[in-house]
Amino acid sequence: MIATVSPSGLEQLWFTLITVLWLGYFFLEGFDFGVGVLVPFVSADDLDRRVVINTIGPVWDGNEVWLITAGGAMFAAFPAWYASVFSGFYLALFLILASLIFRGMAFELRHRRDDVPWTQWWDRALFWGSALPALLWGVAFADFVHGVPITVGGGWTGNFFDLVKPYALLGGLATLSLFTLHGATYLGLKTEGAVRERARRAGQRLAPATFVIVTGFLGWTDLSAHSMHHVGLVPPLLPILGVVVLAGVGWLVRDHLEGWAFVATALVIVAFFTTLLLNLYPNVLVSSLHSTDDLTIVQAASHRYTLEVMSWVALIFTPFVLAYQSWSYWVFRRRVRRPDAPSPSDHGA
Repeated sequence: MIATVSPSGLEQLWFTLITVLWLGYFFLEGFDFGVGVLVPFVSADDLDRRVVINTIGPVWDGNEVWLITAGGAMFAAFPAWYASVFSGFYLALFLILASLIFRGMAFELRHRRDDVPWTQWWDRALFWGSALPALLWGVAFADFVHGVPITVGGGWTGNFFDLVKPYALLGGLATLSLFTLHGATYLGLKTEGAVRERARRAGQRLAPATFVIVTGFLGWTDLSAHSMHHVGLVPPLLPILGVVVLAGVGWLVRDHLEGWAFVATALVIVAFFTTLLLNLYPNVLVSSLHSTDDLTIVQAASHRYTLEVMSWVALIFTPFVLAYQSWSYWVFRRRVRRPDAPSPSDHGA
């Protein structure tokens, strides 16, 4: 009976806010992941690798604040959702956490010793610490929508291999390719010279493959939702808009329109994850056992008083966080170039 109760305004508000937090995380951390994956492919030497890493060096840790905030909001607003996810996705989340830890260590330690094996080891940690989360986040969110073996109340009855079905793996490939393309467009904005040109070529190669994978995944998502008679709140034009914009990214990259290309990949990421999360509503987890076992917003939500207090805290502190992060991006807005590269003034610019 409780599954048929409509969510309250506060429950809807916090589902929306958590959606926004995840969108912010994937938009910002998405190009961080992409840059980390592309480091070995757009760098000719260690100086190039330093240039590439320095494009995200001042901002990557701030971007991860969105992940911490999204996880904390899930824990406080929808504790049953948080508990079910951390129970069933424990190994996958552990791999993500370990990857992020080694990735953070790579940023801090690779330059501490002038030793080739040392830097090569940390470069590998940076690559895998970016690629694994980019893949596994897509797997996890695909599983949220497509269904996992939970019983009434979110009790987990499956194992790790229940998470890696073909649909979920395609979702992981979609996010990995999309984040990598996002990173290529970001490097086009933030670098100069040979690194910028290699990033452009990487973006041109990635764009068609990403289009095919993302289109296939979103098409499968639509067919699956209709077969289960559950299409959530997804506006029909939203995934179509994402696919159309993605189709133009290769052209934008080819014509050196890096700013528009970056905006385009950002819009595709927002459309991609908004489609998944709105498709999920009014559930927070879909059960692969039976539709009556779906974990809904109402079942997962905290007490009304908790949601009210959280709403006031979010209203007061969120503007400060947004202002600080916007300021940090403004301070580090200039392109990063090799120390041995000629300055624009040397060319009369």
